[in-house]
Amino acid sequence: MKAKQTAITPTREENYPEWYQEVIKAADLAENSLVRGCMVIKPWGYAIWEKMVADLDRRFKKEGVENAYFPLFIPLELLQKEAKHVEGFATECAVVTHHRLEKNAEGKLVPAGPLEEPLIVRPTSEMIIGESFAKWIVSYRDLPMKINQWANVVRWEMRPRIFLRTAEFLWQEGHTAHESAEEGLEMAKTMLAVYRDFGKEMLAIPFYAGEKSEGERFPGAHTTFTVEGIMQDGKALQAGTSHFMHQNFAKASHIQFNNRSGQLEHAYTTSWGVTTRLIGAMIMTHSDDNGLVIPPKVAPKQVVIIPFLMKEQEEVIAYSKALAEELEAKGVRVHLDLSDKRSGEKVWHWIKKGVPARIEVGAKEIAEGSLALSMRHEEKGCVKKISREELVETLPSLLDQMQEELYQKALDLRNKRTKTAHTIEEFAALAKEETFPLSVIKAPWKGSLQDEERVKKEFNLSIRCILNEKGGLCPFSNQGDAPYALFAKSY
Repeated sequence: MKAKQTAITPTREENYPEWYQEVIKAADLAENSLVRGCMVIKPWGYAIWEKMVADLDRRFKKEGVENAYFPLFIPLELLQKEAKHVEGFATECAVVTHHRLEKNAEGKLVPAGPLEEPLIVRPTSEMIIGESFAKWIVSYRDLPMKINQWANVVRWEMRPRIFLRTAEFLWQEGHTAHESAEEGLEMAKTMLAVYRDFGKEMLAIPFYAGEKSEGERFPGAHTTFTVEGIMQDGKALQAGTSHFMHQNFAKASHIQFNNRSGQLEHAYTTSWGVTTRLIGAMIMTHSDDNGLVIPPKVAPKQVVIIPFLMKEQEEVIAYSKALAEELEAKGVRVHLDLSDKRSGEKVWHWIKKGVPARIEVGAKEIAEGSLALSMRHEEKGCVKKISREELVETLPSLLDQMQEELYQKALDLRNKRTKTAHTIEEFAALAKEETFPLSVIKAPWKGSLQDEERVKKEFNLSIRCILNEKGGLCPFSNQGDAPYALFAKSY
């Protein structure tokens, strides 16, 4: 039987990591920069990120969060105030030790001199934001304080992969301070729900949401919550985290307030963030062997109109422009492709870029009063003939339908891959599977750090999150009334 021809080679099943890189290349989303581990996000990729940013920013502000900006450089002395935190990031830190450049005897630029104190290029901003909170917060009347910043961070990544792991990446980091532990914990849970809902409603990704295990907890945090996506190869991707710090960081940063009894008390803080890794999650959840598939709500352009310009060129262009205006008036984001390319080349270009809908217009279509509509998530060659009037009227709802179908497809695949184990034997059998896709294991968990190490060493899996679901007897510790947890290989 002849193999099906695809635009992307290798296919997902043949080599999933290489397929991922080829999808990014074919869609013109991003590329590696001259600095190892850093990426250039190209206009199409950055436009997707802008859609994500706009919607998340709206959700944050609905929760009373305000945007601010904090320095890129953090004094080493400040970072050292929280020992556990520093230990977690130490090997990933980029350090600035010298200032200014000057020419040496050979005419080459060299650092002029060392800094009095090394500066850390922001790996995260808990400590430097904590310093500001310590100045801004005096009384319980100043609480809660809810701040977010959109910024870049640097974490020295040894095994980079575009959007998933890069030395520099874009993100948002929210930081809040509260009067009570209950209020702080509730805020951390609220932001977890924001990320989960954003994933479902905008990215069409069914995230698992839950608490991190002790071994996977954010350095210095009291409790870490996470949203985890299951990619098409069965591996998990941590897509966002929300941390309740209790008073740990407040004590390190001296964030204190006069409480309602007039006594000095440390605040309860949270931090939470998502990154450009969300683009990687979107790619690996929805794309196929012909290229990128973008959920309509985050697509820079939701429909591309491709005029066939072989004859009656002026009439076809005028018709296409008028159609574009009608669709834009309906709130649809439209691109009219008048580039000097062959029609077939244009079609494949936009398939690989993942535009949700494609309309083909030629003299024949105009004469027949019937346009050719293709939805990107349907099988290649699935073309619907539709009148102009019906197209203009129904395309917004067709895009909404595509959004829902992408989510349902991803949910069905996630659920199919998630398999339950209640004994060590069942767990081991699932862990040893090497099929494509891999299984995600759901098992009761009430284990120790030693049990967690066993999972990593013996089964080469990690605990992705602990779910708010009753599981039963933990097969690792033999403790009863254990909640379910998810175990998987991960990115």
